[in-house]
Amino acid sequence: MTATTVQNPLLIGAGLPPFDHIETDHIVPGIATLLEHLRTDLQGLEASVVPTWNGLVEPLTRIEERLGWSWGIIGHLMGVKNSPELRSAYEAVQPGLVQFSIQLGQSQPLYNAFRQLRASTEWDSLDAAQQRIVEASLREAELSGVGLEGAEKDRFNEIQQTLAELTTKFANQVLDATKAFRLVLTTAEEVDGLPPSLLALAAQAARDAGEVEANPEAGPWHITLDFPSYGPFMQHSRRRDLREKIYRAFVTRASEGDLDNRPLIEQILALRHEMANLLSYGTYAELSLARKMAPSVEAIDQLMEELRRASYDTAVKELADLKAFAAEKGAPEADDLTHWDTAFWAERIREEKYGLNDEELRPYFPLPQVLDGLFALASRIFDITIAPADGEAPLWHPDVRYFQVLNGSGDPIAHFYLDPYSRPAEKRGGAWMDTCINRGKVKGQVRLPVAYLVCNQAPPVDGKPSLMTFRDVETLFHEFGHGLQHMLTQVDHTGAAGINNVEWDAVELPSQFMENWCYHRDTLLTLARHYETGAPLPEDLYQKIVAARTFMTGSAILRQVRFGWTDLELHHRYQPGGETIAEVNHRIAAQCSVLKPLPEDAFLCAFTHIFAGGYAAGYYSYFWAEVLSADAFAAFEEVGLDNETAIAETGHRFRDTVLALGGSRHPMEVFKAFRGREPSTQALLRHRGLVAA
Repeated sequence: MTATTVQNPLLIGAGLPPFDHIETDHIVPGIATLLEHLRTDLQGLEASVVPTWNGLVEPLTRIEERLGWSWGIIGHLMGVKNSPELRSAYEAVQPGLVQFSIQLGQSQPLYNAFRQLRASTEWDSLDAAQQRIVEASLREAELSGVGLEGAEKDRFNEIQQTLAELTTKFANQVLDATKAFRLVLTTAEEVDGLPPSLLALAAQAARDAGEVEANPEAGPWHITLDFPSYGPFMQHSRRRDLREKIYRAFVTRASEGDLDNRPLIEQILALRHEMANLLSYGTYAELSLARKMAPSVEAIDQLMEELRRASYDTAVKELADLKAFAAEKGAPEADDLTHWDTAFWAERIREEKYGLNDEELRPYFPLPQVLDGLFALASRIFDITIAPADGEAPLWHPDVRYFQVLNGSGDPIAHFYLDPYSRPAEKRGGAWMDTCINRGKVKGQVRLPVAYLVCNQAPPVDGKPSLMTFRDVETLFHEFGHGLQHMLTQVDHTGAAGINNVEWDAVELPSQFMENWCYHRDTLLTLARHYETGAPLPEDLYQKIVAARTFMTGSAILRQVRFGWTDLELHHRYQPGGETIAEVNHRIAAQCSVLKPLPEDAFLCAFTHIFAGGYAAGYYSYFWAEVLSADAFAAFEEVGLDNETAIAETGHRFRDTVLALGGSRHPMEVFKAFRGREPSTQALLRHRGLVAA
């Protein structure tokens, strides 16, 4: 197929993306044609705009959705099917897309029409969602530079273009640096301690690299920096020198040679600061908070300090316990325990103290069974049914699944894709939910939402299903929670449906809420069955999982506090010409880490969340939202997690508020509608084991 023989699939503009027909060659001509049409539509709207909902918001939404449909497909493929050819096409069309987005955001006729609509007699007849959309549109226009003129406007627009290019380059270089490293192991001594699942994955990586005879028993084995490989290696390898080697490679990714992201960080921070100043904000963090729930930088500092104080002494004790345990086992490194030792010795304590290790659990968490258990939970608490719909949607990879979501009456209300497995050659790391199609009303008919759920767990190897770690299970529940908010929305105005128009620091509420169910006995015993025998997870293993929930919790909280505070420091207090970025990193680490980072630690060079994602001056959001999510789950605990009637009632209330209302109301209003009061940090501290249950 060529782009000239049939209609370019990127110009269809609605419905499920035709992944089976999209080729890289479609991107440049397709986007060029799309932008030509959209500019004409925008000019027509500007010339004839009427400051009413029907005369302004609805036609503008059609333009935005038409752009989002095509650009969303390309962005999605960049995450899951990256290639040099796709990057080249993406980079070719990105400037034009950014330019149009700027033109749209800075449209003075549309901005004036929004102001007139807010001041009109129609305003009081608009529902809460509509009013929130209008208010958000005004704010976004102002933050997009609609009020700038002359040289300031030109400079602002230049910054927008440059930042788009720099952040894309940053993400690509992290992916390339991750792919570039591999530790080749050839002897039994080098793989001492590695579990069978990792040996199978490492042999598969070797075969993918051309070692056609590689097998789990005899090797060779390739260990990569992709987390399903890196994480288990750090936990289980008995070769301390090899743990050190791979750890150093991990924390220095994208910090050297042609893939060095340090210059990009300097440029990104400087441009973000300049952009904030042009909009009359003192710092980029202040600009960022204009879109968020947190009232001020000081409020975030207060939360971070509360969590740091609550967890620091616990983290100190955890490190001391690791050292004592290593000494008890006669380890020569006991007095000098460092970064490449902590995961290894923590895993040994988990095995001995809790009788628990990931490899013992994996056979009980085959992906198909975990999905069955997750879907059963969703049915029980939200009164929905999830059923396979494979074959009903074009896919971008054979491993991808497609599902439909049915309401209590059996009617379809949403769909989602699931792309579960790691593919380090073409797929970025981590896990995420993204929107494919938003809910809305089109010609009087409700358009059903569709979500992308993407994970990076180990794939099926040697005839076995994908056997998940417990953390993989939590991650799947997390992303499914995001998906639920997108799919169960009852808002028909696209601009506030699902996660749209939800303040960024509240968007993790449903995802983190869902993680709590992984520790609920009936839920876990429903989804955990041995992949060979079908035997349920033994009761003693469940009790060990619960007992180990808060193991190393102080260290885990401090790590996240460090990341969040470093992000805030760089976007609020950092000034070029003063401390270097590396010095900021090490100063914050000195406050928030028990083990100080290595001198060459360059984790910021791979910190895609803040330099190539949506979390700039917003990484604190994970904790901000966890306060909400933990307190929300406490509502279920208070009525009794085994009280089916009360759980269903509470689940329906959660569905009808947090999940249904989306961005139609402020997150605090939504939370209070569910909980009946403002949130408290006590549930978070209790779940984390920092205060008594």
